[in-house]
This record gives sequence, C-alpha cells and structure tokens, in this order.
Amino acid sequence: MGYRYFAERAAGELGLRGYARNLANGDVEVYAIGQPKNLSELAGRLRLGPRLADIRQVDIQEASVIEYFGFHIE
Repeated sequence: MGYRYFAERAAGELGLRGYARNLANGDVEVYAIGQPKNLSELAGRLRLGPRLADIRQVDIQEASVIEYFGFHIE
C-alpha cells in the first residue's frame, strides 16, 4: 500500500477530512481537518506509515481551514 492510500485509510478510520497528495519534490502532503486528538493519532500513524514506506521526517504545521467532505487523494 502506498503512503497516500495509507493516509487516506487512516484519516477515514479517524473521521478526518482533507487530502493526501504528492508534491513535485517527492514528498507527500497531508491536509487534515478534525478533532485534535484524532489529528494527533493521524500524525502518529503517519510517522509509522505502511510497512514498506521510507519515512524520513513528518513535519506538522497549522494551516487555514478549507472545508472538505471526506478524505481523498489528489
């Protein structure tokens, strides 16, 4: 399972909204909206990632809220 799909599944399980997308530099950006405890849980899962992922760093930043319905891959 790829990282974006992993993020989509984890966010869905936690009831979060937003997206996961690849960036031009090869990074994956995840934008999530939801309850703080669920966002924290998502961050922990993203640090672990799927079994074959090569995760070097997870940066967390606050961002302006953009309304999304569900969580999807862009």
